Amino acid sequence: MWEDNLQDTIAAISTALGEGGIGIVRLSGKESLAIADKIFEGLDKKKPTRFKSYSMHYGKIVDDHKIIDEVILTVMRGPKSYTRQDVVEINCHGGWLSLRKILELTLKHGCRLASPGEFTQRAFLNGRIDLAQAEAVIDIIRAKTESALKISLAQLSGGLSGQVNKIRRQLLDILVILEANIDFPEEGIAPQNQADLSLGLTAIDARLNALLSSASGGRILREGLHVVICGKPNVGKSSLLNALLKKERCLVTPVAGTTRDTIEEVIDIKGIPVRIVDTAGILKPRNLIEAKAVKLARRQISLADLVIILFDSGSKLDCQDRKLIKEVKNKNVIAVINKIDLKPRIEKDEITAVFSRAVELAARPGKNINLLEDALYDFVYQGKLPSPEFMLVSNLRHIHALRDARKLVGEARVSLADKLPIEFIAQNLKDACVYLDKILGKSFSEDLLDKIFADFCIGK
Repeated sequence: MWEDNLQDTIAAISTALGEGGIGIVRLSGKESLAIADKIFEGLDKKKPTRFKSYSMHYGKIVDDHKIIDEVILTVMRGPKSYTRQDVVEINCHGGWLSLRKILELTLKHGCRLASPGEFTQRAFLNGRIDLAQAEAVIDIIRAKTESALKISLAQLSGGLSGQVNKIRRQLLDILVILEANIDFPEEGIAPQNQADLSLGLTAIDARLNALLSSASGGRILREGLHVVICGKPNVGKSSLLNALLKKERCLVTPVAGTTRDTIEEVIDIKGIPVRIVDTAGILKPRNLIEAKAVKLARRQISLADLVIILFDSGSKLDCQDRKLIKEVKNKNVIAVINKIDLKPRIEKDEITAVFSRAVELAARPGKNINLLEDALYDFVYQGKLPSPEFMLVSNLRHIHALRDARKLVGEARVSLADKLPIEFIAQNLKDACVYLDKILGKSFSEDLLDKIFADFCIGK
């Protein structure tokens, strides 16, 4: 199916909808220049089919001699283009009407409307980038912090692909030795070869572990850390959210239960995108509204990557505090003892006995907020920032493939140590290569491509 689609000439609006200074309509395919000939009139009367590659030309888009817009038309001839096909980009004024009319005109003259991500899909299918690099494109578009953008750019430039290819070459080197012994079984594996194979498999296992060690932090940088603030009424949950946001987002009053609904914001904490949710106080509901608020709060807690549970330093722990401790003790938790500017009455030892991560602060004046930010950072990186060389894995599909490959390499190591038949070891390593190939897109299905590129915007 996709092989047939590659023969079409596609078009789409590549800039965000709405008013703007510039909008872009992009074409890709063998008829791109011929279609541009039919709708573009330049000052020098030359046709786009005669333009040099990587050149820009001022002119007008016309439909039956009626001017649609003044534009700059760019020509990028294949194979030295994004899709490795002939590409035309029409830079017009950024109004929706102008963009729509130009797009409709390209469709009228033979283009097909591009599917989501189809330009990047063509770049992959035509061999310009591998599948891991293609997936990085959408990550760049969606990056919420500089750290997330940095990882995505490294993946687009081939950082992850390079590491996976290194592991793949190491596996193939070992397979060459094993296959030679399979062809000549009477000779067996020489002791020196056995030692070399063991060392080689150990090195591969270490490299896979190094990549996977950054997976948790990488996924959070890509998708964001889902954090829920919870606590009994009036412990300062909304004040804490305001302090982290560094603005008055939530209404704060002395009245317990002011927050009825969840309030959600995305903030950048030391390069980590944090989707933080302030919930209603967990209490015994007095009416239907409070019952729904409590139910929603509990659902948010169940879905959270991390829970921040608040306590009031100026009050002793009560039954509500202890009930909430039981509810969250099996989650990832940072305990926050708030209102340290008040006379302390809380039993700190009882809190630290349950939660290993605890921070003391005063949310209203913003005292020690940096300690909570440090604790969030340490939760993501477990106190140790991965090596930049390996800080590349953020995609769940890649994580699963690397874990499967590591499992098979581990089985091969055990089989080698137990002197099992060489064929078993070789098959493990071949299967491990298959999982690595899935990351790079050396083997793929149409369903997989449809799933990956369905997340892209049309025009990219």
